[in-house]
Amino acid sequence: MTDAQKTAGLAAATDSTGLEALISRAARAGKGAAPVDKWNPDFCGDLDMEIKADGTWFYMGTPIGRMPLVQLFSSVLRKDEDGNTYLVTPVEKVGIRVEDAHFLAVEMDVSGSGEGQVLTFRTNVGDVVEAGAEHPLRFVDEDETGGLKPYLHVRGRLEALVARPVMYQLAEIGEEIDVDGRAMFCLRSKGEIFPVMPIAELNRLAG
Repeated sequence: MTDAQKTAGLAAATDSTGLEALISRAARAGKGAAPVDKWNPDFCGDLDMEIKADGTWFYMGTPIGRMPLVQLFSSVLRKDEDGNTYLVTPVEKVGIRVEDAHFLAVEMDVSGSGEGQVLTFRTNVGDVVEAGAEHPLRFVDEDETGGLKPYLHVRGRLEALVARPVMYQLAEIGEEIDVDGRAMFCLRSKGEIFPVMPIAELNRLAG
């Protein structure tokens, strides 16, 4: 990459409008996520952009209020093996900060029942994901509250934190399933079983 290209690139953009123009030329705006895993551009520094735990995107300390712009940025997100998250185009990548998850799962639809049950989630940026073998659910202990935080795999290494109202829906449709000889509170979707916690622990919390 030439010095002129770097100067005109993502890291040098002084407002979100400039970023939008640059990314829209690479991201196939409105056509879903770009093929960022196939791109291997130069790293061009960090950008003053952060995804907060509630799903709000900030640029230079100011929330980005335009949802189409957030959706555009989200389409070129990539988390690499180094654990860091980047905005990626064919010619450059810039680092951004992520407070918790990349997305928020804000809505869920339940269809079917038993082994045929399917849990379909919608994220705050418009991704629609069916939980299953390719998009597993995982549950992480939340030390501050003693509860659990559910995450849904969306794409690549990107995940969505399940919003609290949706988490309550999950709690209502869970069932007791024997997993390796242990009674577990579990969720089903697309033929997969996702253990949430031991039934004994659930009863202890409920009591």
